[in-house]
Amino acid sequence: MLASKRLELRRSEIRQSLAELANIETPSEDEVRKMGELDAEYRAKEVQYRAALVSEDEERREAGAELETREDRQYDDLVSKFELRQVVLNLDEGRALEGATAEVVQEMRAKGGFTGVPIPLEALEVRAGETVSSGTPDPRTTRPIVDRLFANSVATRMGVAVVNIGVGETEWPLVTGGATAGWAASENANVPGPSALTTEDKALKPDSTLGGHVRVTRKALKQSGAGLEQAIRRDLGNVMRVELDRAVFQGAGSGGEPLGIMAGQATYGIGTTAIDAAASYAAFRDVLTTFINANAIEGPSGVKLMVRPEVWQALDEDLIAGTSDTTWDRLTRRFGAGNIVLGTNALDAPSGDPAASDALLTCNAGIAPAFLGVWGGIDLIRDVYSGAQSGELRITALQTVDMQVPRSTGLHVLTGLQ
Repeated sequence: MLASKRLELRRSEIRQSLAELANIETPSEDEVRKMGELDAEYRAKEVQYRAALVSEDEERREAGAELETREDRQYDDLVSKFELRQVVLNLDEGRALEGATAEVVQEMRAKGGFTGVPIPLEALEVRAGETVSSGTPDPRTTRPIVDRLFANSVATRMGVAVVNIGVGETEWPLVTGGATAGWAASENANVPGPSALTTEDKALKPDSTLGGHVRVTRKALKQSGAGLEQAIRRDLGNVMRVELDRAVFQGAGSGGEPLGIMAGQATYGIGTTAIDAAASYAAFRDVLTTFINANAIEGPSGVKLMVRPEVWQALDEDLIAGTSDTTWDRLTRRFGAGNIVLGTNALDAPSGDPAASDALLTCNAGIAPAFLGVWGGIDLIRDVYSGAQSGELRITALQTVDMQVPRSTGLHVLTGLQ
């Protein structure tokens, strides 16, 4: 029994005893003394009862936190055991799903919105230990499948926040105006009057769908075995990640694409400075000053910079007079090497004569510089007709996403860096 419950029962017994003694018109000395003892005991039990409630409340909160996270941990454990190979065989041969894979698929289908077999995003992560078996009596040794070359993702390195949304839309009300401060002009004067608190809503809507397509021949299904699991995960995951990365910055906002940062400078109200000269440290320093003046950052370490490799090459060849340092060395010391990203997929290749390109600077101005909304998991659908004659398995992966720049003061674009 809980200590608080036991104390509460004892307090109830004391109150009952006191009520009986209080009804005696002429109590004896023993009865008066007993009432005093019961009263003292009741006050002591009252203090103990409050202490027990405080202690047990803390225990309940800890137990509640454990219960709140236990379900998520159990689901994460199931996802870590998810086998994409089972999904492929289910689509190709109709083989039943089993184990953790079946439980995850059933859980996702219960939430609806999937035409084919749903797979969680985490299923496309590369897992250790999933390699092609060796040591079998076969004169031919099969090595792990060599992947295609993909550019590394730069969206997250530039501070873009990925928001996972179940259903519907998500919006952020941003404060654009509000309280003011000022001084009274004289002894009897009023301080400046209040101003209305105004907000602007920034929403993510499920309007854009990205698709990845994989074709697996019948021979590959029969020959590759467990190696096919990793190959499809890596290739499908990489190709969709690269296209998402491009859309975050270069999305046209039409033809099904979300509106990207670089393509939507005017729409999002992102500040732009035309350099139209050789890339220099001063060009990037001036943007830092703009961020600081806008109260977006406190110093250079809070800014992330993305440039083309060609700009890096030009800055690294530009020696600072009287030193052995280059302009690039100076730039990395100010920004921090970890805050500088070389992007080829997110920025257009240099063009014009002389060749010039753009650069992007971002910072966290009270909120992430951009949001990438992702709705649920990946919807994996099999095409049962197109490759039927050859036994080819065609798989389409669909992912619904959207882009939004909540506060333009956290971004700045430099153009014409020669």
